[in-house]
Amino acid sequence: MFHSLRSPGTLAVTFAAAGILLVTMGARQSVGLFLGPINTSTGLGVATLSLALAIGQFAWGAIQPVAGAIADRHGPRPVLVGGILMLALGSALTPFMDSGWGLILSLGLLSAMGSGAGSFSVLIGAAAQRLPATARGAASGVINAGGSFGQFLFAPILQGLILGVGWMGAMTALAVMSLAALPLVGRLTTPMPAAAVEAGDTRGLRQALREALRDRSYLLLHAGFFTCGFHIAFLVTHLPGEVDLCGLPATVASTSLAIIGLANVAGSLLAGASIARYRSKHVLALMYASRALLIAWYLLMPRSAAVYYVFAAGLGLTWLATVPPTAGLVGRLFGVRHLGTLFGLTLLSHQTGGFLGAWLGGLALTRFGDFSWMWYADMALAALAALLNLPIREPAPRAAAA
Repeated sequence: MFHSLRSPGTLAVTFAAAGILLVTMGARQSVGLFLGPINTSTGLGVATLSLALAIGQFAWGAIQPVAGAIADRHGPRPVLVGGILMLALGSALTPFMDSGWGLILSLGLLSAMGSGAGSFSVLIGAAAQRLPATARGAASGVINAGGSFGQFLFAPILQGLILGVGWMGAMTALAVMSLAALPLVGRLTTPMPAAAVEAGDTRGLRQALREALRDRSYLLLHAGFFTCGFHIAFLVTHLPGEVDLCGLPATVASTSLAIIGLANVAGSLLAGASIARYRSKHVLALMYASRALLIAWYLLMPRSAAVYYVFAAGLGLTWLATVPPTAGLVGRLFGVRHLGTLFGLTLLSHQTGGFLGAWLGGLALTRFGDFSWMWYADMALAALAALLNLPIREPAPRAAAA
């Protein structure tokens, strides 16, 4: 299924990008575990902390097209190094912040923007420009799986550190762990003999942006990805709070996040393989529809640890597996020369939804005492996203490869 990745150079680029994403996404997707302990320690309130994390969701997306454009123009190395250092700095400063504005600066801006600069738009764009077209789909699946495996590793490790040394010690450890991605940057950004950028694509960035923003399919892709960001941010931020409302131990939340990450390793690899055989828009529509059905099932079930683990496993199959078909669609529509920028804008749409998912979740809990209305909104938006992907213009995979 992944025979296109067999060459040593292709494998090295793919696994270097996957390793960097393992660290940056592992750190980013585990931040919800700190919400309760920080609230207990500072007394700032869930609504204030949710706003800081919501700003982080938006900042993570807002930096993506900027980082992608810089990487497309000047190369990914300085962007990735700067992002990793910013992520570590934001994590290191967080224990010293005792106000909402301080946490907005450390978690909402520094950590989030650092993680975003070392995330999908730059990594997938850098890999696509160094890989042959036949390897890009499978590579995007493997890179995406790296981020999911990071969540699987980081969630239980950080939960154990929070319980063992407190949230401040765990956050400091996270800053140190983030630096582990630095040695991989050099391997990813080493020039390859056969550059994968399409010959003859002489469009400037402005022209590419004009074409994309006038394209109905590109805008529909943004709308669907907005919904994806809404419910992923809601869950990664407030799942620990939902578990607490049910009277279950905190380890159920961290275990659920780890299960989501592990299941998404399989989901990402499957998505990477599927887009080589099926239209990406159909893969995306199926993923979003499955989420709506899964949330409906969850709402009908009693709240128990077993239900959370099954829910996490089902959700994990599509969690970040939407990235390979979404990036693949952008690449098929507009090529890879400006993929970092154009996919970065799609990620900005994703994180605009993420901002609302994280922030409104905190407001819902403060006003209504639970997350019921958020679950209903989540389910409706997932169903809408499934429908929005169907009219997208996309050639068959075989025609696109030709």
